[in-house]
Amino acid sequence: MADLFVSKKNESFIQVSCSDAIGQELSEYFAFFVPGHKFQPMFKSGMWDGRIRLFDRRYSSLPFGLCGHLQKFAVDRQYSILFDDAVLLTTNFSIAEAQAFADSLNLPVAPHDYQIEAFTKAIRNRRILIVSPTASGKSLIMYLIVRQLHMNHLKGIIIVGTTSLVEQLYGDFRDYGWNVEKFVHRMYAGKEKKADHFLTISTWQSLIKQDPDYLKQFDFVLGDEAHQHKAKSLTTILGNLTNADVRVGTTGTLDGTKTNQLVLEGHFGPVFAPVTTKQLMDTGKLAQLKIKCLVLKYPVAICQSIRKSTYQEEYEAVVSYLPRSRFVRNLALSLEGNTLVLFQLVKKHGQPMFEGIRDGAIKGRPVHFVHGGTETMDREEIRRLTELSNNTIIVASYGTFSTGINIKNLHNVIFAAPSKSRIRNLQSIGRGLRKAEGKTHVTLFDLVDDLRIGKHENFLLTHFIHRATIYNAEKFPFKQYMIDLK
Repeated sequence: MADLFVSKKNESFIQVSCSDAIGQELSEYFAFFVPGHKFQPMFKSGMWDGRIRLFDRRYSSLPFGLCGHLQKFAVDRQYSILFDDAVLLTTNFSIAEAQAFADSLNLPVAPHDYQIEAFTKAIRNRRILIVSPTASGKSLIMYLIVRQLHMNHLKGIIIVGTTSLVEQLYGDFRDYGWNVEKFVHRMYAGKEKKADHFLTISTWQSLIKQDPDYLKQFDFVLGDEAHQHKAKSLTTILGNLTNADVRVGTTGTLDGTKTNQLVLEGHFGPVFAPVTTKQLMDTGKLAQLKIKCLVLKYPVAICQSIRKSTYQEEYEAVVSYLPRSRFVRNLALSLEGNTLVLFQLVKKHGQPMFEGIRDGAIKGRPVHFVHGGTETMDREEIRRLTELSNNTIIVASYGTFSTGINIKNLHNVIFAAPSKSRIRNLQSIGRGLRKAEGKTHVTLFDLVDDLRIGKHENFLLTHFIHRATIYNAEKFPFKQYMIDLK
């Protein structure tokens, strides 16, 4: 008899039958420290060791998508392992079949080879986490998957993070030629919660409020911007989709931590990366990226005043510093083309920055302000108008415009409140990489706040070092420009 026998518990979890000793090994093998655990109150109080354990010893269960990692565990330790046939179920589906199916849909754009490959692997393997760069056409990949599953009379749900993404995906599917009014239901605040459509596109905020039995009706799930699906609410939703045996996650980037990647793979399946941003730029499928790092050097008195500040105190002091605000305003107003200015704090930074840019703009130049309180349809209208313009400025929060929003006709991006987050930075860069008529490149202006004094390096400067590491890893060339703030 095998040391480990793996069977299907449901479509969310597998059951691992093994000895108690091996169960203990599995518990440790699939245990990882949570990023930032040392700052959590539970860890500080000694009530939690800072780790999450993906193997549940009480029920001998493991997230379904980690089958490959379980097999590696067994091979590395020379344990015999046997999988029930239901666990390793795949579908016969070739590249040629995928291409023929895509051709039959009479799409307005021809899918690229990497999109066909991702589509093929998703249908064939049934569980996959597709990591494809922002602006690489993930919505078309999802559309192909959904239309193929529709042919098989399966009912499904797509989970997104914002109401804007619900509307955008709904609009994309309509543009691809589908009768979305007949087949697709949109679910978020203000919309009907239940409908008998083939496909539901919903925010996770709406789904978490539903009875767990509601989720049992779905045969497949797609998680758009899957890097957001590690949160507790999303984990609960995906765990309750116990009848969804087809699970596909799509994201432009992962955050680089092993813990979060394994959580996502547990939800969806193994990672597949069909193409990189650099490859898409090199082949002309994306606009060329220019990064200008504007290193803002502050007066000695200002550097001295925040030397002992916390990160939050330093950040708030910087974004409220009048010469810096004036510099950002003048930069945004001086740029040609459509410009996206990104911020974090609405009242302390975004609102005054918007007012300064709006009041300084020449008559007739559109300047829009977008944040969490902006209605979904208003955001969509701003996006539509920007596509038709060549001199619009959008001052937007990272939460509303750094992820998922599709504006092809965008020429400049300003990081007015940069951070060290890998996902946030790469997703934000992706806002400008889509190509449009007459557009050859996009310029990112990365504001670097240099408040060094003596041997002291400030928080925001060290955050730039993180971003520079990301740029180098992605092979994005960048130049630094020194600017004295007066």
